Formats: sequence, structure tokens, C-alpha cells
Amino acid sequence: MARGGLGLARVAVVVRAGAAPLWWAGVFAAGVGVLVPGLTGRRIGVMAGAALFIVAAAVVSYRRRRRYTALARGAARAGKHDVLQDRAVTVRNWRRGHRWWLLLAWLVALGANFAVPVAGGLLLAGAGVGLRLKAAWLGRRELAEDALLWVRVDWLDARGGRPAGKAVKAYRGTGIAAGDAAPGGARRRTAALV
Repeated sequence: MARGGLGLARVAVVVRAGAAPLWWAGVFAAGVGVLVPGLTGRRIGVMAGAALFIVAAAVVSYRRRRRYTALARGAARAGKHDVLQDRAVTVRNWRRGHRWWLLLAWLVALGANFAVPVAGGLLLAGAGVGLRLKAAWLGRRELAEDALLWVRVDWLDARGGRPAGKAVKAYRGTGIAAGDAAPGGARRRTAALV
């Protein structure tokens, strides 16, 4: 980076990057499960899947919130030479780094349909919803504090893309208008030119 600047990725974008692949893989696996009677039968599979969906969404969305809060509280201001990574680049890097895990999770969910139909797919979908809820929580926090949270890219690479992992020592903060992602990691909507 120029003059000692650091590459920074948005925390909420990293959290949200896995939400869509997990959701769609889960929905597809659950759809296949509806067609397979399985060992337990569809009715039990759907009920178990609904319970797993709710539990997964709750656990994933609340997991490590204290760590996120502590890192956010100690966030230093980003320097003028720091490079803010685009949202699309952050999402692409996370998904490339986790593509084999996502494929394995999808295959396990598909295979689970022969034992408990639909349940594995709904578990995956619930994890995706949990990530989306966690990103929304981060977005509300960013809006309340009027500062976006960023994490060093090299720290993400060190521990598999976890924005609150052990390798992450602190966050950086910028103004709410920085970067191309809105609070919560969604694509920033630009006002239409009149």
C-alpha cells in the first residue's frame, strides 16, 4: 500500500458475504428433500428442519456479539493512506476462500435428506438468515455511532475470513459515507440524477 497504508474491508460486508450462498444452498437442498421420503418421513423432517432453522438463525446471529462490540469500542480512525476495499471485492474474496466449505455443507445437506428430509437444507438456510441478521445488527450499530467499521485485510486472510477472529486485534473506523457499501453491508443505493 502507498506510504504505509493498510487495506481495509468492511466488517458488515464480510459477515454478510456468506448469507446468500448459505440461504440458496439451503433452499435448494430443502427443495430436493421434499421429493425424498427419507427414513423419518417428510412430516418429521419438515418439523425438525423448522426447529433447526430457528435455532441456527438465532445462534449465528448472536454468536460473538461481545467480541464485535469490544472491537468496535476500540476502533481507531482510519488513516488517509488506508485503502478501502470495494464491497464486490470483499464478497468475492470471502466466497472464493470458503467455496469448498460451502460446497461440502451443501453436499452434506443433500445427503441428510435420505435420513431426515428437508432438515439439513433448512439448517443451512437458517445459518444464512443468521448472518444477514448479524450484518443488520452491525448496520444499526454503525448508524447509531455514525461510523463504519473496517478490518485489516491481512488479518482476515490469516484466519479464514473471520472479522472477529483471534487474528483481529482492532477495527478501524471511517465516516458513514465512506466506501461503496451502506451500513449493514448492503449495496449503497445512489440517488437518481434528476
